[in-house]
Amino acid sequence: MPIPAYILVAIAAYLLGSIPTGYLMAKAKGIDIRSVGSGNIGATNAMRVLGKPIGIFVLVVDALKGFGAVLLAGVVARQLNEFLPNVFTDESLANPETKMNLAVIAGLFAVLGHNYTCWLKFKGGKGIATTAGVYFALAPLSVGIALGVWILLFVTTRYVSVASIAAAAALPIAVWLTQKNLLLGIVTTLLGALAIYKHKSNLQRLRAGTENRINFKK
Repeated sequence: MPIPAYILVAIAAYLLGSIPTGYLMAKAKGIDIRSVGSGNIGATNAMRVLGKPIGIFVLVVDALKGFGAVLLAGVVARQLNEFLPNVFTDESLANPETKMNLAVIAGLFAVLGHNYTCWLKFKGGKGIATTAGVYFALAPLSVGIALGVWILLFVTTRYVSVASIAAAAALPIAVWLTQKNLLLGIVTTLLGALAIYKHKSNLQRLRAGTENRINFKK
């Protein structure tokens, strides 16, 4: 499939991923979430600042951005095929490898949109929920393994950041072991590294002993 298809899928996925859910929910209540709590626009800080119901809503919507971007890849490709029949063919769209590559590109750019949203001067979240949404669509077994790691680490340490970093490391390993698409493996490795990098402030607080723990009793 020609390069323009990948470019248009990437742009569409980026714009979907760039919707700053946590920021918008806080703004509706007159709060700039970037100036309170950890300053992050993701679900964990939204839950801390705005309460559990809104935090869960942000988590779900951020995950749906990733899931929707993967589904969007096929829709965009089919529309291109309709409008430009001499450039795009049904045969190319039916190729499993092409379909997977388009979906992987869509997932990658959805996460980049969330992490570096153009609406907030290219500053965004850490991409854990959006990445999970992408991989529920692309590789459900792999994300199930990563989710199991997240739950285990969260229950034993009560640190969301520790659980998220461990899951970000586990996901690429699971993908390499269970999937055969090279691009998927490479992109997953890059996204895992990016997620860990985005937690650098959490790692600093963990070393300093100032990272917030979740209090189950509370």
